[in-house]
Amino acid sequence: MNTTGIAATKIKDISRSWHLVDVKGKILGRAATEIAQKLMGKHKPNYVRTLDCGDYVVVINAAHIETTGKKLKEKFYGNYSGFPGGLKQKALWQLLKEKPTEPMFRAIFGMLPKNKLRDRLKTRLYIYAEDVYPYKDKFKGDTK
Repeated sequence: MNTTGIAATKIKDISRSWHLVDVKGKILGRAATEIAQKLMGKHKPNYVRTLDCGDYVVVINAAHIETTGKKLKEKFYGNYSGFPGGLKQKALWQLLKEKPTEPMFRAIFGMLPKNKLRDRLKTRLYIYAEDVYPYKDKFKGDTK
C-alpha cells in the first residue's frame, strides 16, 4: 500500500481492451482527445501516469474527418530537414488527399505525453482511411 491507503496499480493488474472509433463526420481535435485518452488509459479507474495502462484503439474513416473554420485551407503541416531552404509545408487538404491518415495520427501523437511511454502507446494505435480493417474479431459489441 502507498501512503494514502489505496492499493497501487501493478503491471499485472492492467488489462487491455480494444476500442473501435468511427471518426466519420467528427471534428479532428475532439476525436483525437477521446482517442488519446483511451490510448493512455485515463478512462480507467486504475490509471497511473507512470505505467502504460492504455488500451488498443482502431480508428476508421480517418479520410472523412471534419474541421471547423478555414483550417482545411489555412492549416499547414511541415517538416524541416535542418538545411537552409529545407522547410516543406503542406496544407491540410493536400495531406488528406495524399495520406488520409496522417492528420489524425499527428493530432493524436501530439496529445500523448512526451516521455518514454509515448512510443509504446503509439504501437497500439491503428488508423485506417476507410471502414475496412483487419481487427473485426477483437470487438465484442464495442463499436462506438
